[in-house]
Amino acid sequence: MDWLVGRLVAAHVAGRRVLVGFDFPFGSATGLAEALTGEASALAIWEHLAEWSGDGPERAAQDEHGLAGRRIVEARVLSDQPGGTLFAAGPAGERVLTGLSALVALRRDPALAGAIAVWPFETGLARGDKPIMLAEVYPSLLRTASAEGAIRDEEQVREAARALAALDREGALAPLFLGPPDLDAGERERVVREEGWILGVGNEAALRAAARPAVPPLRNDCFAMPPGVDWVPVAAALAKLREELSPVAAPETLPLGAAGGRILAEPVVARRSHPPGPNAAVDGYGFAHAALGASSHVLPLAEGRAAAGVPYPGEVPPGQAIRILTGAPLPVGVDTVVLEEDVARDGGVISFARGLRRGANTRAGGEDVEAGAEILPAGHRLRPQDLALAAATGLGSLPVRRRLRVAVLSTGDEVVAPGAAAAVHQVHDANRPMLLEVLRRWDFEAVDLGHARDDPEALAAALDRGAGAADALLTSGGASAGDEDHMAALLRRRGVLETWRIAVKPGRPLALGLWEGRPVFGLPGNPVAAFVCALVFARPALLRLAGAPWQRPRGFTVPAGFEKDKKAGRVEYLRARLTEEGAAEVFRSEGSGRVSGLVWAEGLVELDTEARRIRPGDPVRYLPFPEFGL
Repeated sequence: MDWLVGRLVAAHVAGRRVLVGFDFPFGSATGLAEALTGEASALAIWEHLAEWSGDGPERAAQDEHGLAGRRIVEARVLSDQPGGTLFAAGPAGERVLTGLSALVALRRDPALAGAIAVWPFETGLARGDKPIMLAEVYPSLLRTASAEGAIRDEEQVREAARALAALDREGALAPLFLGPPDLDAGERERVVREEGWILGVGNEAALRAAARPAVPPLRNDCFAMPPGVDWVPVAAALAKLREELSPVAAPETLPLGAAGGRILAEPVVARRSHPPGPNAAVDGYGFAHAALGASSHVLPLAEGRAAAGVPYPGEVPPGQAIRILTGAPLPVGVDTVVLEEDVARDGGVISFARGLRRGANTRAGGEDVEAGAEILPAGHRLRPQDLALAAATGLGSLPVRRRLRVAVLSTGDEVVAPGAAAAVHQVHDANRPMLLEVLRRWDFEAVDLGHARDDPEALAAALDRGAGAADALLTSGGASAGDEDHMAALLRRRGVLETWRIAVKPGRPLALGLWEGRPVFGLPGNPVAAFVCALVFARPALLRLAGAPWQRPRGFTVPAGFEKDKKAGRVEYLRARLTEEGAAEVFRSEGSGRVSGLVWAEGLVELDTEARRIRPGDPVRYLPFPEFGL
C-alpha cells in the first residue's frame, strides 16, 4: 500500500492521469448489497467490508442465502471465479475481502483526496474525469501463450498492461469503458449501481490486437539477393539487412527507475533548464559587482543567508553582501560570489582583494541545458548518466521501446540437452545456453524454445511457439541446403527462406526467412560459427528491430602476433586476444567446433577478402568482445 500510494501521489503531483487495474471483483450480483447493507450500492459493500473484515483464525461456513451466484459479466467470462465464492480453488472472494478494504483505505488517503474515481460506480459507463481511476481487470482475457519456463500470471499481467497502454497511446482506450453495446438499459443500471464490469469484456478483440502489436510486415523477398549472386560478401549481407529491417518493438513510457538499458522510442526534450536559474558555484559571499570600488573591497553583511534548499527571501541591498552556499539561487541584487577561503571576516564585515570579475563563482541558468533542448536522441540505449540528465532536466518518465523478445531454438537429431547422457554419435547442446546468454547481455528478452528433432512437425510447432512469444527467432543447425537441413527445407515449404552462402569464415550458410511474419535467423550448427555469425550478423539486425540505429563494432589496428597465409574471397574472423605488448595472438586452431577457443579469446581479428601473407608485426584489425556487447 505504501508503494502504491507513493506511485499515485507522484503521478498526481506530476499532472498525469493513471488507470489502476485490480484483478478481483469490484461488485456483486444484484441483491447482495441491499441484503447486506440495506443500500443497493456496490460502494456500500466496500465500506461495509472495510469495517467488518479482518484477520482471524476461523472461517465461517457459507450459508444458503438464495441470492444469485454470478454477476452479468461473470456469466460471460466463465473461467473467472465469481466474486461470491470463498471456498474453492483460487477463490476470488478472499481477494474481495482484503482487496476492497484496501481500496477503501486508498480512497481515504488524504494525499489523494478527491483525485480517485471508481469505474463504473462513480463514472457510469464512461471514462470519467478524475486523474486516477480504479477499474476491475482480468488479465486472463488475453490468454497469452507463455514461453517455456515463464510464469503464466506474470506474462498475462504484463501483456494486459501493455495492451491498455498501447490503446491509450492510440486514443482507442475510451471505448473499453463503454462496455459491450448489447447490454439493455436494465443491465446497464445494474452494472453501474451494484455489479460493476471487467474492463475489456466486450472489447476483447481490440485488447488482444493491442497486447502484442503486430510486427511491421517484412516483404517476402526482403532477404532476397539480386539474381546471379551466389556467394554473398559480408559487406553486402550487412547492407541488405540494414536496408530491409526497421524497428518492431512497440513504444511504452516508463518511470526513470525502470528505464535503464531501454532504447528510446523518440527524442527526449528537457522539461526545464539545468540549472533552472543562476546559482552559486561555491560556498562564499554574494553581492552586486557594481558596488565594488577600485581598491581592496570591504562590504557589510546583510542579515540571513542563501542555501540550496532555502533561498534568500528578499533583495540584497546595494553595497552589501550575503552569506551564500553552493547551489543556492542567486538572490536579487547578487551577480558575483567571492570564495569563502578568499575572504577575511570581522564581525558583520567582509574584506577581500581586488581582481574578482563580474559573475565569478556563479552558474548561469540553463548554462548546461536549456529547457526545450533535445538531450537524448531516438534509438539511444539509456545508461546511468542518461537517467541523471533526464532527472536533472525535470523528467520523471521516458518514452522507450519495450525489450525485443528473441526466441532461441536448437535443432538436430544428434543434439541432446546439456548434462544428459550422450552416445558417441550425439553432441550436447552448446548453442542454446550460449545464445540465450548472449541475448541477455544485449538486454533483450530471451525466450527459450528448447530443442527440436529433425522432424518437420516438431520444428513447425517450435517455430509457431516462437512466433507467438517473440519478435524474432534465432535457430541453430539445419541452415544449409543438404538432405538433413530440415529447418531450411521447412522454411522454404511453409514460410519464406533465403539461404545465403556468405563469404565468411567461420560460418558460410546463413538462413534468413520469415515465419508467421517474424524474421528467422538460421545460424550454423557449429558453436564457433554460430557465435561469430550471431555477433557479426544477428546483433546489428536485432538491435535495429529493437529500435536502435544500425551498429557496427569499432575495431582498432594492432600488430599481428601470428603468421598466416590468407586466401582471397572470404572475410575471416579469428579468435584472438592481445598480448601484454599489444599484439594480437590467435587461437591455435581455426576449427569451428573448437569451443574452447571462444573461452580463450577476448575478441576477433577481422581479415578482409583480399589474399594476404601476414607476418608478426603486420597491422591487423582487432575487434574486442565488448564492442559486440559482451
